[in-house]
This record gives sequence, structure tokens and C-alpha cells, in this order.
Amino acid sequence: MATASPQRRDLKFNSVQELLADAASAVRRNAGTTGNWSLGQIIEHLAIAMDKSIDGFQELPPWFVRVIGRWFLKGAFLYKPMKAGFKLPAKAETELVSGPIEPQKALDHLRRAVERMKTTTTRKPHPVVGPLTADEWNQLHCRHAELHFSFVKE
Repeated sequence: MATASPQRRDLKFNSVQELLADAASAVRRNAGTTGNWSLGQIIEHLAIAMDKSIDGFQELPPWFVRVIGRWFLKGAFLYKPMKAGFKLPAKAETELVSGPIEPQKALDHLRRAVERMKTTTTRKPHPVVGPLTADEWNQLHCRHAELHFSFVKE
């Protein structure tokens, strides 16, 4: 993942609909990015993460990370901004990060993922913080999108 940049936007999403609107706006204006990923990769990554919150994750961190995550990270993940610079482990990156993709194709996937989240009430556990309600997953997706969309230029 990209490191902090002075050109990043400061964002706060209150719903997945707000993050979807920001993604659609970025695609319409063919926005560039200030980080390592293209606009299409950012949007696709968020769509994949939303799908995984419904379908489940293949790769799990070691047990001790999951224990620590449940006790100490859940609140931060849900309510505080995520920090830039985190590097996913290789196996998780394979599962969650796409190669080059057209922004419109990624946006279509994000729209389908948001729709699934509205119509599917069950959620799988987060690989680090464990079980989350649908509302908690929505909050997590908002924090996650704030981080990644902060690298999308105005």
C-alpha cells in the first residue's frame, strides 16, 4: 500500500452509499491517484473486501493476531481513521488486490457489492477482529474506503 502523501484527501464516509457516490464521481472525472494503485485497483479492492465480508476470507492471520485483534483493534477499525502504509501479507494481497482494471468495470463491481450488502443480512467474521454485525461491517467498509479514496485526486 502507498505511504502518506501531502496530496491526500481528508474524507469521512457515513454510509456505503456515500463511498459509492465518491467512487462514481472519481470515475466520471477520470481522477488520478497519488499512491501506488490506480483508481480501478482502489475501487476493485473495496468491492472485493465487501464481497469477502459476505462470502468469507480464505486467508487468516495467525491465531495470536486474531486474539489481539478481537480485544484491542476492533474499536479502532470501526471508528478511527485507518493509517496509510500497511502492507498486506502476500497471501492476503493475492486474495484482496487486483491487477490493472478499468475504473468503470471496478465501479460496476462496487455497485453490485453494495447492493449485495443491502440485500444480504449475514456476514462472515473479519480475519483480524472476528465477528461483526452488518452495521459494524458497514462502518469498517467506510473507514477502509476513507483510507483508499484519500489517495484519489480531487
